[in-house]
Amino acid sequence: MGKKRTHAETKDGPARPPPDKSRLSAKHDGNGKDARKNSSGQPKTRPNLLFTPQPEWHAVVLPALSIVEHPTVPARHVLEALHQYADELLLADGDEYAASHLSKDSSHKFMSTVMTSGTMEDKVSALTLLVQESPLHTTKAFEQLLGLSRKKSRNAAMMALAALKDLMGQGVVLPPNRKLKAFARQPGLISALQGKAATWKYGDRLPGAVQKMHLVAWAYEDWLKKQYFEMLKVIEGWSNDEVEFSRNRAVTMVWELLKEKPEQEENLLRLLINKLGDKEKKVASRASYLLLQLQITHPAMKSVIISSIESDLLFRPNQSGTAKYYGVITMNQTVLSGREQDVANKLLEIYFSLFVGLLKQQKEHDRKGDAVEKLKVNKHGLVQGGGGKPGKAALKKQEKAATQAFKVDDENREKLISAILTGVNRAFPFAKTDDEKFGEQIDTIFQITHSANFNTSIQAMSLIQQISSTKHFSTDRFYRTLYESLLDPRLIETSKHIMYLNLLYRALKSDTSIKRVQAFVKRLLQIIHLHEPPFICGVLYLINELIIQFPSIKTMVTAPEDNADDSGDEHYDDVPEEGETAAPKKQSETQRPHYDARKRDPSHADADLSCLWELLPLQAHYHPSVHVLATKLVNQDQIKEKPDPTIYTLMNFLDKFSFKNAKAKASATHGTSIMQPMAGTAKAADYLIATRDGDKTHGALNSEQFWRKKVDDVREDEVFFHTYFEKAGKAKQATKKDKKKRKKDDEESDDSGEDEIWKALVNSRPEVEGPQDDDEGFSDIDMEDMMSDDDEEGGIGMDEGVELNLGSDDDEDDGPAAGADESDDGMDGFDLDDEEAFVDSDDDIPVNLDMDDETDVDETSAKSTKDTEKDKKKAKKRKLKHLPTFASADDYAKLIAGDDSE
Repeated sequence: MGKKRTHAETKDGPARPPPDKSRLSAKHDGNGKDARKNSSGQPKTRPNLLFTPQPEWHAVVLPALSIVEHPTVPARHVLEALHQYADELLLADGDEYAASHLSKDSSHKFMSTVMTSGTMEDKVSALTLLVQESPLHTTKAFEQLLGLSRKKSRNAAMMALAALKDLMGQGVVLPPNRKLKAFARQPGLISALQGKAATWKYGDRLPGAVQKMHLVAWAYEDWLKKQYFEMLKVIEGWSNDEVEFSRNRAVTMVWELLKEKPEQEENLLRLLINKLGDKEKKVASRASYLLLQLQITHPAMKSVIISSIESDLLFRPNQSGTAKYYGVITMNQTVLSGREQDVANKLLEIYFSLFVGLLKQQKEHDRKGDAVEKLKVNKHGLVQGGGGKPGKAALKKQEKAATQAFKVDDENREKLISAILTGVNRAFPFAKTDDEKFGEQIDTIFQITHSANFNTSIQAMSLIQQISSTKHFSTDRFYRTLYESLLDPRLIETSKHIMYLNLLYRALKSDTSIKRVQAFVKRLLQIIHLHEPPFICGVLYLINELIIQFPSIKTMVTAPEDNADDSGDEHYDDVPEEGETAAPKKQSETQRPHYDARKRDPSHADADLSCLWELLPLQAHYHPSVHVLATKLVNQDQIKEKPDPTIYTLMNFLDKFSFKNAKAKASATHGTSIMQPMAGTAKAADYLIATRDGDKTHGALNSEQFWRKKVDDVREDEVFFHTYFEKAGKAKQATKKDKKKRKKDDEESDDSGEDEIWKALVNSRPEVEGPQDDDEGFSDIDMEDMMSDDDEEGGIGMDEGVELNLGSDDDEDDGPAAGADESDDGMDGFDLDDEEAFVDSDDDIPVNLDMDDETDVDETSAKSTKDTEKDKKKAKKRKLKHLPTFASADDYAKLIAGDDSE
């Protein structure tokens, strides 16, 4: 009985055990009792389960039942009686499974022990394994898991909920391709309860072809549906917990269940959308991100998600502005395609409805603000002092609170309008709309162009430009609004300069009126003197592109203005005296067309009659790039620079001094956002500045690769860096070369230093050496060893000196000694005993020929300041080292002659 039964045994009954030869009979044991009977004498019953135990209970093929197309709904008490009987069968089948499988197997016994005395983690793991084996027969284990998820302890509850989520989501407990059905809505059961079977009672034969197996499966499906709904209520409770971590975990569980299985998808989607209004921005942002991921996993749910956001969030009464904002940014980031026109139309309808609601709220807010101002209410909404005037402190506090509240409301409103405009810009190309609808909404968008936030105005004008270019709505009105925005002082401080330049480029490039384009160019050059160099360079790039598109703009640079009435002579008019009126001007003077910068409509400004004088001051601009671009426009040279104003910003200039290589950026087909146009497409060509990489691809300015470039290949604002690092780099290389040469010379001097000294001595005193230069074998003799040997042998010491007679060389004119003799008028001859004469004759190497101990050693170094015995010894050794080892033949001859005379 302890052995687990096989599938065949479960289906066909227990297998007969093999005969035991050690027993006398297969029917009796040794005590004479029947082995097939229990202790009471009744025969044993084998377990016979109605439903096959397996993890995928929904994959079991049930006997086929006939389905009626239009059945009659059975009575409620009949369905309840059948449901009660089915629950009894399910409970009995579960008890039979527990008795036959869980109580006999050793592994299940161990799991039972863990569930009773193990830790919380062990209990959850054991219950999960038990449910996975056969979900239909382990309903009690599932209920235990659900009970653990209701614990007050967050760790225990989250652990149990995670196990239930794995069972329901990634597991096989729920059917993957359909929703669960209630017991009373099973089509097979309703079809069976037709005719006489409609009066079925408890104890009667099952109606039609319905079997107990059907009832067990339908009862479990109904039970599982209810338990799954209970689990969702537990998750909803934890999604509203005060701890942010618990809410984040609950939101993630809702998304995983919604992504994996279709069961309860309406409630799950409502829970996920409801968290867009969470008080914590992290949770709301997380919910928005998960909704977008759900759209990627299930693209067919886009319309369902958008409709749910509209009904459950955006137009729900008393909804916060933060919830609406996150709902709108979730919708405007929905990726659309050309085949999803219905979704795009739905989005546009929602966006314009929000526009109308926001404008109404703004009017009501202003009207309510005026009423509050009159009534003087306090922070609680009550009338201040029964209508009396508040004190100074109360008035100041009231004004401060009202100002702060107005700022917050205004910022939230501007953010919401900006998000809506972004969504309209993205959904409009994919929508198929009629002209009447946009004709009604165009006035609303024009009102937003006069918003307090200039960034919102830019987005509204971008939307109008997109609509007017495709639907040809209010084109002249749009260009008047855009022409007026050039004089807006908020343009100087806005952070959307690149967006504004792209808007100007698209609008002017598609304009059919050349006079209007020339008026824009004229006004652009008039206002850029108030802006920073990045915007100035961007405008000059824009004008260069417009000149390429409309070559007639060049006449504003090359052709002079038509001043036919100006004869060149000065003309003066008298100032009218009091009581007199000024003489009226001639009709030709007043009606002569000329440029008028005060015209609202750029088409009537007559900018084509003027010249672009505003380019001349830009040629003297302090920024080198502005100077070069303006000069090229005046000279009509081609501009090859990259149209990216971000490379001329102050931050980019300061980053150059960091001398760091920019991080390598992976190339992507899209821009910084997936909603931006792909590089190389027709839509990307409508942007003046498509990429804003700055100098990320630029190497370090102190690199050798940079300063070895030619000056012509360097950008104008980097010429200074190029000149500086070129000089510094070359000087550094020259220093390296000198160090290498000096090091090499030092190495060579160590080996051949004595040879060089000897050659210098020979060149200075050729009469000492004679014509022979071959002195190998003697240059390496250690003079100190020779000195020590002579002293030991008692010979002539080196300190006693060797008296040399060099007078035989006095007749040679080329010797330095002769030259010294001739130059000295006070000397009759060259005296060898004269120290000073010998030193003067050999300035490079001073020699003391007497070498008496009593005489002072001559100064051998100009840097020595102390005359010590140590310095004397060093000087003597240095002198002796450089003296020739042997005297010449003439010197020896004189010495021999001197000895003979004695």
